[in-house]
Amino acid sequence: MTSPELEMPETAEPEEAVEPDVTVEPKVTVEPGVTVEPEDTEGPPPPYPPTRRVSWQKLTFLPAFLIAALLATWLWFVQADLDPVSEKALSNGQVSEALWQQVELTAISTFFVLIIAIPLGIVLTRRAFRKASPVAMAFAHVGRATPAIGLLALLVIWLGTGMKAALIGMVAYAVLPVLSNTIAGLKANDPTLLEAARGIGMSSMEVLSRVELPLAVPLILAGVRTALVLNVGTATLAAFGGGGGLGVLITTGITTHRMPVLMLGSILTVTLALLLDWLASLAELLLRPRGL
Repeated sequence: MTSPELEMPETAEPEEAVEPDVTVEPKVTVEPGVTVEPEDTEGPPPPYPPTRRVSWQKLTFLPAFLIAALLATWLWFVQADLDPVSEKALSNGQVSEALWQQVELTAISTFFVLIIAIPLGIVLTRRAFRKASPVAMAFAHVGRATPAIGLLALLVIWLGTGMKAALIGMVAYAVLPVLSNTIAGLKANDPTLLEAARGIGMSSMEVLSRVELPLAVPLILAGVRTALVLNVGTATLAAFGGGGGLGVLITTGITTHRMPVLMLGSILTVTLALLLDWLASLAELLLRPRGL
């Protein structure tokens, strides 16, 4: 009689001990598994379509505005009653000559800024020349901090009147944005990317040309855009040193008190600066590497 009584609790106790283990453990392991498995099986979400940073409305607004402003200026000059002094200042192709000189000064000075600032910025970010970076930046800041008209006057005293003194002053005044942006763009590169490029066997020149410079292109182009606008404004001061440009019309209008001549020189200068800034922004969009 005692043996079956002892066997009944022994068989009941393991059944009660197994049931809670079986019922509790699957609930705990299944619930997180259910939440994790669908995410793993779905895979990465589809990439979003590339968004255009600037729409065609923004790209066409500024040229349309500039065309309208030039057309309104031309209509005003056609109907304006100019005196002999104003007619003499604006006749014989002097306006087109001044405009061409302004474009020439801007293009030449920007070219020299690029061939000086970008290679210098690359050299100053190399390990052997990093200590010279503060010295070069200090000289660039001196050129930018000096008033443009004062710098031009000193260059005219040293080199004489002409386009040469104006170009040197414009280059010294506009080299800072390109140099600082080149250094900042190259220093902002992720070191792990550079180490990965070296790890796959790239040489130092290949890393520079295929990794560092493409990643720094947006900042470099922003500096070039700033330098372009600065050079257009500084080129008007070349007239004080005999360098020509649209500043000739502005100074003639001021000295002779002829508002039409002054307005024409000012409107053409502003239009040229805005047009070059628009072209630089367009180039910045087109030359920006994909994914940046």
